[in-house]
Amino acid sequence: MTELRRRMIEDMQLQGLTSGTQQAYVRAVRVLAEHYHRSPDQLTDEQLREFFLYLMRGKGLAKATLINYRAAIKFLFTTTLRRPLPVLQLIRSERQRKLPVILSREEVQRLLSLVRDPCIRMCLTMIYSCGLRLREGTRLQVCDIHSSRMLVHVRNGKGGKDRYVPLPQRSLELLRAYWVQERPRPWLFPNHREDDRPMWRERPYHALKAVLRKSKIEKAVSVHTLRHSYATHLLEAGVNLRVIQEILGHQSPKTTAVYTHLTPAVLHGLRTTLDGLMAPL
Repeated sequence: MTELRRRMIEDMQLQGLTSGTQQAYVRAVRVLAEHYHRSPDQLTDEQLREFFLYLMRGKGLAKATLINYRAAIKFLFTTTLRRPLPVLQLIRSERQRKLPVILSREEVQRLLSLVRDPCIRMCLTMIYSCGLRLREGTRLQVCDIHSSRMLVHVRNGKGGKDRYVPLPQRSLELLRAYWVQERPRPWLFPNHREDDRPMWRERPYHALKAVLRKSKIEKAVSVHTLRHSYATHLLEAGVNLRVIQEILGHQSPKTTAVYTHLTPAVLHGLRTTLDGLMAPL
């Protein structure tokens, strides 16, 4: 490890950045160093300008990835190197607000029923039924399930924050059947039997992709789609958007507001309400 990387990692630790953010920042800076075959502290402002033009024109990166590169390089130069970087003021790449892919309840049930591995199936079931992120689902521990309170303790979520989410009765029943069969401990979903490590994130991802082909669902589905679907299904059922925000662990209500798009169920309820309001006209 170079001295510069060590200092940057220490600075990120001092500022309380999560391990995931630290890894993403280190990867971005490594790409910059490999692009010019030299240490980033030896680069000129003009070279950094050319690098971002290369990312935007040549690499065709997603907006979110470009924003991450900007944040990582800004941290390196302004915090670790204490060097102002005027070129960063030129870079503006707002995130594109696209509607998320949503599965119907029947489609979710079809996908989960096709997963043969009981451990992966239960993990994906928890991700959907509790609105979890992939990492949150794979790192659940047995002690995180509070059956007496019907809650799940989500540890170290995005931004390093803990939260509690409701545990549906059916999920508890499935968990108990899973426990009798697998007897996992301490991780609810170990990577393999007799393994003391949590499940690798790639396993649910590849399992879902495999059953997606069998299901003949023609949507761009990922594990995160289960979380999007959960939030949309709650909204369709009349759950308040502020409550959904708390369950999902969103810091800003703007993030949760993406689920207010007009799904068929929401549109049907809206039509009924509008018809009632306008009937006296």
